[in-house]
Parts: sequence; C-alpha cells; structure tokens
Amino acid sequence: MNVLVDGARVQARPGQTVAGLLLSRGQVSWRSTRRGGRPRGVFCGIGVCFDCLVVVNGIADVRACQRVLEDGDEVRTQRGAELPS
Repeated sequence: MNVLVDGARVQARPGQTVAGLLLSRGQVSWRSTRRGGRPRGVFCGIGVCFDCLVVVNGIADVRACQRVLEDGDEVRTQRGAELPS
C-alpha cells in the first residue's frame, strides 16, 4: 500500500496507523505547538491527548494514533493550529 508523507511516497502496511508508519520511519515529531513551535508526536497513543495531530487528505487535526492508513492517503505534518479557510 502506498501513501504520501510530506510529498514522499512511502510503503505502508494494511492496518497500520499514521503514527505507526511515522514511528517506523524514525520520525518522533510531526506537529509543532501554536506557541513556541515546540515539537509534538505520540504521547498517549490512545487518542486522548491530541498531541499527534496531522493533516490527512487535506483534513487538519487528525489524530495520527487513531487514523488507519488507506492506500493513496496524503499525510502532512502540521504546524500549529490549522483553521478552516
């Protein structure tokens, strides 16, 4: 299964979450905070803390630890808050 991560084509396993894929690539941070731009990644891993937010297929604030990848997904790291325009 192929997905795009920040524009790069990446192989993913069926049933793999976005966080699982990013961690398997050695990436531990994929979001920055609104204030200070501090790095964030997986903290709780069960969808409670909202630290692992990413943009998936243009939709911001998707919890990477909960979102199971689908073939062709486009995942993008998130910088601070991304509000609808």
